[in-house]
Amino acid sequence: MTNDLDIFVGNTTLIDEEVYQLWLDGYSVSDAVGLRLRSGILEQTGATVDVLQSDTMDHYRTYHMLERLLHTPSKLIHQLHFQIPPSRQAMLIERYYAFDEAFVREVLGKKLSKGTKKDLDDVSSKTGITLKSCRRQFDNFKRVFKVVEEMRGSLVENIQQHFLLSDRLARDYAAIVFFANSRFETGKKKLQFLTFEDFAYCAEQMIQNWTLGAVDSNVDDMDVDLDKEFLQELKELKVLIADKDLLDLHKSLVCTSLRGKISVYNEMEANFKNLSRALVNMASKLIHTKDVRDFFIDLVEKFIEPCKSDKWTLNDVRLFLTQYTTSAHTLDAFRHQALWDRYMSTIKSCLLKMYHD
Repeated sequence: MTNDLDIFVGNTTLIDEEVYQLWLDGYSVSDAVGLRLRSGILEQTGATVDVLQSDTMDHYRTYHMLERLLHTPSKLIHQLHFQIPPSRQAMLIERYYAFDEAFVREVLGKKLSKGTKKDLDDVSSKTGITLKSCRRQFDNFKRVFKVVEEMRGSLVENIQQHFLLSDRLARDYAAIVFFANSRFETGKKKLQFLTFEDFAYCAEQMIQNWTLGAVDSNVDDMDVDLDKEFLQELKELKVLIADKDLLDLHKSLVCTSLRGKISVYNEMEANFKNLSRALVNMASKLIHTKDVRDFFIDLVEKFIEPCKSDKWTLNDVRLFLTQYTTSAHTLDAFRHQALWDRYMSTIKSCLLKMYHD
C-alpha cells in the first residue's frame, strides 16, 4: 500500500508560531518533535512521525536562515529572499527579542560582557531556561546596548527605530540598557522580592527625571547617563537634616497634616527624623558610583524595611511621602524647591512601586 502525499508550491515562507517558539526556547529538533508529539498533533493532522520530523527540520532551517536578519530587523523588512507578510515579520521580531522574567532578573544591572556570558550555565541551571535561549536573550541585550548607548535622543525611540519593537518591549529594553550602564545592584537577597517590572518602572522614572535628557534634549547619551550636575547639586538638600530648626519644623508640618489620616501616626512621628535623614543622605551620596549601584539596596534597607517593621500600609507610605515632599515648599529657609521636586518625585514613585503590602 502506498501513501499519497499532496504537494503544493508557493512563494510565501510558512511560519509555524508553535515551532518558532520551540526554536526560540532552545530545544533541539528531536526535543521539539517529542513535544509536538505529546501535544497530539499526529491525531489532529493525520500525519506520520516521519512527516512531523521533516516538517520540524524544515522550520528550524528557515529560522536559522532568518536569524542573521533578525539581528538587524530592518534587513528582514527590506530583504526579498523570504516572502513574509508584514504582520508575520513583526511577530518574528517581537518574539525573537522577547525575554524571560526569570532570566532578566539574573542579569539585570550586570555588565553585558564575556565574563557575564560565561556565567550563563549557572543561570540556565537556576532558572530552567535552556542555555541556548539564555545566550540568545543575553546577546539580544548586548546587541541593543551596543547600538543605542552612544546615540543622541530618546532611548525608547532609538530602540524602536533600530529594532522595530513594540512600545512596551522597547521600554523594557530601555530599562535593561539603563541598568547595565549604571550597574545598579539588583541581585542581593533582600532585593529578590522585586520584579523586573518594579525595576523597569523605576528606570523609566529615573530616565525621565534624573538623566541629562530630562533637562537638555541636545546632549549625547541623554537617556543613558545620570545628570552628574544634578547629582552634585543634591548635596544642597542636606540642609533639611543638618539644620536642627529646619528638621524640627519640617517634622512639625508633616505630623500636623497627617494626624488622624495615617494608621501608624505614632510610629511615623517617632521615626520621622530617621526616615528624613535616610532620604536626604541617599540624595547627597548619589554623586559616588558605588552609591548609585547601591541605590535600591538603600531604598529597601533605609526606608522600606523600617516602614515594614512598623506595619505601614502602602497608603500610609503614599500619604507620608506626599506630605513630606510638599511640606518642604512651606519652609521659608529652604531654597532648593525645584531640585527637591526633581529628586523626590522619582524617589516617591520608586518607593510606591517597590512597597509591596
